[in-house]
Amino acid sequence: MQYKSYKKSDAMCDVICDEPTLLQTMSRFGIPLGVGEQTVEEVCQAHGVDTPTFLAVANFVKRGAKGAALLLDSVSVGCLTEYLRRAHSFFLDFQLPAIRRKLLEALDCSQTGEVAYLILKFYDDYMGEVRKHMTHENRKVFAYVEELLQGRRPADYSIAQFARAHSSIDVKLQELKNIIIRYYAPTEKAELLGSALFDIFSCEADLRLHCSVEDELFVPAVAILEERVAMEATPPAGEDTTAAKAEGMLSEREREIVHWVVCGLSNKQIAARLFISLNTVLTHRKNIARKLGIHSVAGLTIYAIVNKLVDVKEIEQAGVNG
Repeated sequence: MQYKSYKKSDAMCDVICDEPTLLQTMSRFGIPLGVGEQTVEEVCQAHGVDTPTFLAVANFVKRGAKGAALLLDSVSVGCLTEYLRRAHSFFLDFQLPAIRRKLLEALDCSQTGEVAYLILKFYDDYMGEVRKHMTHENRKVFAYVEELLQGRRPADYSIAQFARAHSSIDVKLQELKNIIIRYYAPTEKAELLGSALFDIFSCEADLRLHCSVEDELFVPAVAILEERVAMEATPPAGEDTTAAKAEGMLSEREREIVHWVVCGLSNKQIAARLFISLNTVLTHRKNIARKLGIHSVAGLTIYAIVNKLVDVKEIEQAGVNG
């Protein structure tokens, strides 16, 4: 099915009515209701929100990475980071505790005994994992981004490290809802338990989307910022500026992709190896071609060898295996 992309000239009210889940997106950007007949651009400007960033997220929610790809270069990393911070607060301070309260009442531990206690403990353990996951992002990853926004790139970290270690945080919710549906028979309050289950389904989908926004929007946008910071940095006296420019032209993730392209991997294989989507690989390859002016694998191979992104033996071995 083909979906129309949202534009800055669209009425915000029409956008929300078309995709109601964007109500949460508005909230996480700090945009209140009462938008009247204002356009997306007018609403964003009125509340200090970067319009291209809002549209990138809105189109991602509607159409996935493909819907946001054309806006990626114009995304404000600062605005997107604040959006993710607000999302973390929503999950940790509101949604997950609200589900726990509803579960506690619906399970009625005094009547159903050990099984109810174990289900609740399962949920509490899960909440602890999510809190640890999001606290790490708030303190480590977002702090790193703040340094980049100030024009400094710490040498001990990169967004590629975050991307490699980033994992989905909705899996245990899948297990929990399956356990309740299959093995827990409520004595009372069946409707309340059903409501809690519905909330778990909704939270699971919301967390999955949140992680996708981080993987498909945040990571590439920060990689672009890393590249800009590297290009603007003044090399120390005596440093080989030619080598510095060659290194700074591509982000770390783009250099990884060049490496695997010249080693003979397909786009699909690269996506699987780097734990990113096929669309993200295609976007990176498009950016690589634009930056280097190189559109062939043969040309990329020469570039990779000259800039020491790959060892000649790896290319030879790939040829033998192919």
